[in-house]
Amino acid sequence: MSSTIAFSKGHGTGNDFVIVADPDGADPLSAGQVAALCDRHFGIGGDGLLRVVRSSALAEGAATADAEWFMDYRNADGSIAEMCGNGIRVFARYLEQTGRAEVPDDGLRIGTRNGTLVVTAHERGYEVDLGAFTIDTDAATVRARGLPISLPGIGIDVGNPHVVVALPSQDELEALDLTVQPQLTPVPDAGANIEFVVPTDPLVVDGVGSIHMRVFERGVGETLSCGTGVAAAALAVREWAGEGAPDRWRVDVPGGTLGVRVAPVGDVPHVFLSGPARIVFSGEVTLA
Repeated sequence: MSSTIAFSKGHGTGNDFVIVADPDGADPLSAGQVAALCDRHFGIGGDGLLRVVRSSALAEGAATADAEWFMDYRNADGSIAEMCGNGIRVFARYLEQTGRAEVPDDGLRIGTRNGTLVVTAHERGYEVDLGAFTIDTDAATVRARGLPISLPGIGIDVGNPHVVVALPSQDELEALDLTVQPQLTPVPDAGANIEFVVPTDPLVVDGVGSIHMRVFERGVGETLSCGTGVAAAALAVREWAGEGAPDRWRVDVPGGTLGVRVAPVGDVPHVFLSGPARIVFSGEVTLA
């Protein structure tokens, strides 16, 4: 039996998503259906899928009852993920563009598996408060095709897990072959997104740090951008830079440029991510 559903396609700095509205939670998608929709040859194509559903319609949305809308985010292989920094900006753009919500001055609250997050308008497009973060300076070693040796990585959790590796030059960053999944030792229980970063020279200009990054996302592969990965990469370089490191960062990825800042919320440092979000087309698709 097949059914026809409406969809939209959106992206944030080239990190692209299939968007499906299911306000009442009546039509959950299986992992196989998500993977089929995200397939770039036989489906619509995307790095992941955003299901737009009211928090009140989901059992897991009970924890985010302070947000009307819940972002049910899935990786391209159909697996469940906690959060997506580019995806939540695209989610906010979709809600605004379809008239389902507005982004007020004090921000739009959106439910995720990492709790309720707040998205505000920003000169880059949107900014999301990703919340508090944790750092593990001895998380894992990383081996990747194109690197002559394994390198140490720093663990950053911004609501989902990341391992960040510093490389000495832009040439080494460009020489990486991320068509093959990098290997982590030890392997985290939930896996991790892996970021490779090169600081610019000079690192800081006018109080803003700057880095270049590529990423391999769990459940997806290399993507043009990863919002939480951008935040994790900036936090890692900030940690390595030590005392006096800036709180504002510019991160260049293959799909564009994103902004990261660290600021206190109450007594707790939070990390904020800013960047563009676009809806590029809409249509209908038949699901088996």
